[in-house]
Amino acid sequence: MSARLRRLTTPVVLLVLWEGAARAGVLPPDKLSPPSTVLEAAWRLSADGTLGGSLLDSLRRAVLGLVIGGTLALVLGAVAGLLRLGDDLVDPPVQMARMLPHLGLVPLLIIWLGIGESLKVTLVALGAFFPIYLNTYAGIRGIDERLVEAARTCGLTWLERVRHVVLPGALPSLFLGVRLAFAAGWLSLVVGEQVNGEGGIGFLMMEAREFSQTEVVVLGLLVYAVLGLLSDLALRMGERRLLSWRRGLQAS
Repeated sequence: MSARLRRLTTPVVLLVLWEGAARAGVLPPDKLSPPSTVLEAAWRLSADGTLGGSLLDSLRRAVLGLVIGGTLALVLGAVAGLLRLGDDLVDPPVQMARMLPHLGLVPLLIIWLGIGESLKVTLVALGAFFPIYLNTYAGIRGIDERLVEAARTCGLTWLERVRHVVLPGALPSLFLGVRLAFAAGWLSLVVGEQVNGEGGIGFLMMEAREFSQTEVVVLGLLVYAVLGLLSDLALRMGERRLLSWRRGLQAS
């Protein structure tokens, strides 16, 4: 059996057990709808355009928040990691801020930003910021100083040392930060879209809850899970391509 088929085995078995338990009455349909009912809801909402429109709204918010939070984190992480002055000025307030649960800031953010798009994008940006900042900073600071000294001895300028030594050395840690940022971003989006939202998967789930449409709520959760999985797979493919020079431990 190929590796891809083995990876599909567990999800398929879980779906079969879930369907079987629902058909046998072990799982009440009003508490957890079976996969077949969820699939019917997905077909119905796709046919009338509801699911597609909600998905586009969620993707737009996620991409905008990840770009804003990721760019800011990358810049500040590089400044703190490369410059002593940047480390003294940037890192202490960031380390203090990361101790605050960003989802716990929702009441304050509502006062500041209202309940519109700004709130949702800000939550995603906050969720993405800290993993990328911390891993960028750690990746730069984890580079062997002897490699930098060797590059300096060979006559490389500061920018050349950053390009040929610092950047390749920090990329593995940076990719880890981006993967964690995507996970935190999707989690933040779930919360943000359920705060009096208009459009998006979270809003679709909240409407379904009002009418006790359990299958639509489960569908929304599955959509979030699939989006997170696809984004993680895309990042892993990019990581393998850009870091093909690195040979890590392979599972046996």
